Amino acid sequence: MIRRLLPFVLCLVVATECFAQATPAAQTSPKEARHRAQLGVQALQQWYVPKMGLYRTTGWWNSANAITTVTDYMRVTGKTKYKGVLKNTFKQAQKTVPVEQRLDAKKELTGFPGFLNKYYDDEGWWALAWIDAWDLTHDGRYLTMSRSIFDDMAAAWDQTCGGGIWWSRDRKYKNAIANELFLSVAAHLANRVPEADRGNYANWATKEWQWFKGSGMINDDHLINDGLKIDEVKGICSNNQQTVWSYNQGVVLGGLAELSKQTGNPGALDAAKSIADAALTHLADKDGVLHDPCEPNCGGDGIQFKGIFVRNLSALNAVAPDSQYAKAFTVNAEAIWQKNRTPQNTFGTVWSGPVTTPDAGTQSSALDVLVATTPAR
Repeated sequence: MIRRLLPFVLCLVVATECFAQATPAAQTSPKEARHRAQLGVQALQQWYVPKMGLYRTTGWWNSANAITTVTDYMRVTGKTKYKGVLKNTFKQAQKTVPVEQRLDAKKELTGFPGFLNKYYDDEGWWALAWIDAWDLTHDGRYLTMSRSIFDDMAAAWDQTCGGGIWWSRDRKYKNAIANELFLSVAAHLANRVPEADRGNYANWATKEWQWFKGSGMINDDHLINDGLKIDEVKGICSNNQQTVWSYNQGVVLGGLAELSKQTGNPGALDAAKSIADAALTHLADKDGVLHDPCEPNCGGDGIQFKGIFVRNLSALNAVAPDSQYAKAFTVNAEAIWQKNRTPQNTFGTVWSGPVTTPDAGTQSSALDVLVATTPAR
């Protein structure tokens, strides 16, 4: 929420408070920003399990996001010491681990061949992780894997609700996150595959966005609700009015940023900016620190959401710079570092503090913000 200015007369009485409100967030030097990100990544890797290629204490899809965070860190800092982690995860995380051998059965610490499982959104996270890895390394195996995952996701498209892909193989729910990921993967691939193959992905990205923006999931506040309610009797679908999560406001930004590169259509960026601006207005506290409605008890999924939003806002800012977005990165990074950090440089769920129990999910989420404030070398 945007903090309202205090009346001038109150400023005369409480001058120091007015000065504090008028003072911009402290600027961290590039060297310090890189140092903070380095310490955060080092702490994240304490949860990495090499023989499984995944992160202990968190879930399958969260590990894909952690891999993305580590990759982004390497790209902006120029440090490549974790390339071996990418290679290892690519190999080990495709292996199914019997339940009795898992370190934490509740967290589903097992792999899936081809990075395909029951949930299409899970697949989308891994597709984006390997696209990111290809951007860093240009190892063709990563891009090939992303294309294979995309093909599986595309097979989930049908004409229920006029289009869109399902959330899972059960085909009972069409939601925002699966479709946003489908958009983003298609748009990213369209900008990376050989020229002869680009049209297919470009068409899918455009088709998905046209369907999504008319689906009803974007509400009157320019915010995205969780998914669609399907009335099978009347044969209609409508916004289910479920929670406005930060990651649903985020993934679409990265997808639209990529789509704008492909089409040169300013409409994609205009739509992205309206969603981003609404999210920063409605999901931040008076100091500009982001929150999800589940805090402080966000379970194994909600802990990841805000970092995903910031990562994708950063992607939008890269193609359409906005001082409001840059300020959001700085404010949230400072909150994390000053109010949500343990002596071991681990981070909890609530970025404004106090620190809740850190795990690999909360750590990689907060790291997305530290990486966003790290200047690229």
